[in-house]
Amino acid sequence: MALDDATRPFRDARYAPLSLRVERRDDGSLILANTAPFDSPFPTMAQPLDHWAQAAPARVWLAERQGADAAGWRTITYAEGAARVGRLAAGFAGLELGPGAPLLILARNGIDHAVAAYAALRIGAPVAPVSPQYGQAGADPARLAHAASLIAPHAAFTEDAAVFGEALTACEGLFGKPLIAARNAQGRMLDMGALEAGESAPITAHREHVAKLLLTSGSTGKPKAVVQTHANLADNSAQIAACFRDPEPPVLVNSAPWSHSLGANSILHATLHRGGTLYIDHGQPTPARFAETRRNLSEVSTTYCNMVPAGWQLLIGALEADAALAETFFARLRLMQYGGAGLPQSVADRVQAVALRVTGERISFGAGYGSTETGPTLCNVPYLNERAGLCGLPVPGTSLKLQPAPGGKLECMGRGPQISPGYRTTDGAVTPLPLDDEGFYGLGDAVRLIDEAHPERGVVFDGRLVENFKLATGAFVAAGSLRLSALSALGGLASEAVVCGENEAGVGLMLFLNAEAASALAGADATALHGCPVVRSRVAVSLAEMNRTAAGVGGRISRALLLEGGPDAASGELTDKGSLNQALARARRPHDLARLYSLTPDAGVIIL
Repeated sequence: MALDDATRPFRDARYAPLSLRVERRDDGSLILANTAPFDSPFPTMAQPLDHWAQAAPARVWLAERQGADAAGWRTITYAEGAARVGRLAAGFAGLELGPGAPLLILARNGIDHAVAAYAALRIGAPVAPVSPQYGQAGADPARLAHAASLIAPHAAFTEDAAVFGEALTACEGLFGKPLIAARNAQGRMLDMGALEAGESAPITAHREHVAKLLLTSGSTGKPKAVVQTHANLADNSAQIAACFRDPEPPVLVNSAPWSHSLGANSILHATLHRGGTLYIDHGQPTPARFAETRRNLSEVSTTYCNMVPAGWQLLIGALEADAALAETFFARLRLMQYGGAGLPQSVADRVQAVALRVTGERISFGAGYGSTETGPTLCNVPYLNERAGLCGLPVPGTSLKLQPAPGGKLECMGRGPQISPGYRTTDGAVTPLPLDDEGFYGLGDAVRLIDEAHPERGVVFDGRLVENFKLATGAFVAAGSLRLSALSALGGLASEAVVCGENEAGVGLMLFLNAEAASALAGADATALHGCPVVRSRVAVSLAEMNRTAAGVGGRISRALLLEGGPDAASGELTDKGSLNQALARARRPHDLARLYSLTPDAGVIIL
């Protein structure tokens, strides 16, 4: 980025004033508390839809493509949505769904999925959306069986039984339970339309009722079912809204899966809370599926764009190559954001460069921080910014505790009304979250202050504590920050990096290549990218340059291996939100790991 770019103005992101209380303690810990008030106008997740149906009945709530090749959008307005949800809620009540009787949802994001979810929420029935990966052809049936054992659903819904019906009917935990399909109902399945034939049901949900049972990613073991109450989620949407002074309803194009807290709560419900419009994107942050996202963004000018880093890495190439796409994308955009994993600074810089070229302004690049257990939004970047890797500061009504941890790190802990009561067990009980004596929940992450003297400038993500390890020499390796540094140094040539080396002499990387970038570099020799001399040379040079400025053995890469192909989504190695499960990636590649650390490495291993 040119030196004078720092003087170019930011487009107004409409942030609210910050109110932060800082407390430094003798034990080295630090408390950051956002004391700004937040108005929570809706006591449960059910009220916003009825409110906007009255306040803006003709405004589009949700839109989705009518089919894979369709040119137009199927839409549902707020008035139409409230009417359908009310009628379906009555149908669900007739099936005895309600408090303590969950609805399992195995479906892709879509209008019918949203209507089913909010119908259940309206009558106090917990909603449990599970990953569509669980029901796809070739999926391990044990994953859906484990989910059903945790959730103990009273009924299940799918938007298309032709896709997911076989998985639902084969799941032991659903035997004898009502199965509802929006399309292609089979056998004893109930048709969604038939359940919408009656009168509307009133809102009977209360703040203390369980609203959602969301499964964790399972990166440290089998997934757990996180309990989220109506109070947790209604308040968290109000906290997000309070970060801004923006009366204009947001417009989004988004693909984040509703089986995860980001997509379900920080996107779908936070948009509903503000009366916005969500264009449901059926693309995915993978090379094979991103063309659909690109098509959607070329048609809809959004005010806010939130993507996982894998999505931003794919989008920047499209923005640089397609001037018309860039014009549409930046036309109304006030804020860019990422979550789910760290974004390499090189990617953020390239996006900003296109924004400057197209608009003459910088667009603030923020990040959300949290977990399924925290609503998910614990922190946001509440100020104009173009730096990647930030967690920001706690949202209104939330406090962070930064306390000393091994390796000279600071562990991040959070406290606020969005924190989950705990995990549901197979017998229906709730195991409370492990809170400290002040009520703070530890997320297992390390952070550091941007500026020790000015905590109000926020905190930076400093890696997962559970992913960190020591080399055989005793040197500490901050795996998360090292992964980001390596991806940034490679400048988009790699899409993901698996950090290895526990109890070894040095840090090793297993790299998944960005096929588009690697093919462009390889030219005529593009058939075997992982073995291409030009690609291997660029990786070696880039990592060697990174090593020259690294602090200590734990920050330097000693060897690397380029993997053939990409992460495997069916196994859960690549989650449906585009992030890589590091532990599973290592466990599934014992042969590659052995190659990486062989005493006599083969020619495929890059030695640095």
